[in-house]
Amino acid sequence: MAELKTKPTAASVEEFISNINDDSRRHDCQVILQLMQEVTGMQPKLWGNSIVGFGSYHYRYASGREGDWFLAGFSPRKHDLTIYIMSGFERYNELLSGLGRFKTGKSCLYIKRLEDIDLDLLKQLITASVAYMKQQYFS
Repeated sequence: MAELKTKPTAASVEEFISNINDDSRRHDCQVILQLMQEVTGMQPKLWGNSIVGFGSYHYRYASGREGDWFLAGFSPRKHDLTIYIMSGFERYNELLSGLGRFKTGKSCLYIKRLEDIDLDLLKQLITASVAYMKQQYFS
C-alpha cells in the first residue's frame, strides 16, 4: 500500500507564509492562520511543502488504508485559497448559504479572496468541523 506523502514537517509556517509573493494572498493567509489558531487552540505545522495544518487525527478505512491527517488547514494554491473542512459540507448547509462566493470539493472550500466571504460564518464552519472531527476520532 502506498505511503501518504503529505506529512507534518519541521519547516517554518511563518517563513512559508512570508514567502507568498502576492500581497493580498499573503494577508489572507495571515488572517486564516490567526483564525485557525484561535478556533483550534493548536499551533500550526507545515504539512508537505504547501499546507498549513492544525492538530492531527489517525484514520483507518475499511479497505485497510490508514494514516494521519490534520483537523483543519489551508493552502494558498495558485488559483484559490483552499481551506480544508475535514468533516465535509453536508451538515453545514445553513452556514454555507450565507458564506459568500466559494466552491467546494469533498472537504475543500475554495475561495479567491477572504473579502468574498463572511469571516464570522467561516469561523463557525471551521469550529463546527473541528468539533465534529474531535467527536468522531477522540471520543
